[in-house]
Amino acid sequence: SLCAAGAFNVSYRELKDLKKANVLHIDVRERWEIDRFGKIPESVNIPLGELMEALQMDPAEFKEQYNQNMPSKSDPVVFSCLAGTRSKRALGLAMSLGFS
Repeated sequence: SLCAAGAFNVSYRELKDLKKANVLHIDVRERWEIDRFGKIPESVNIPLGELMEALQMDPAEFKEQYNQNMPSKSDPVVFSCLAGTRSKRALGLAMSLGFS
């Protein structure tokens, strides 16, 4: 399951629908996990250990590093990982930085 908006979980089908609405999907798994288990289409990989720094980057630097527009603090973002624990931590980090 994937963690989104507060403590809500979304199913894979719900995520596919959200992606049609241009929701930024951040996969917080480690790069080796992406290599081993595969990339989720249209997601951007930002390992949990890099997330705090990434969400505080200059938008141009974020775009260069992750090939994705930096989300604004009010943009919809979905975090995912392998089991849900790291995505919940990612959500907490983002919210502590003022993301809603």
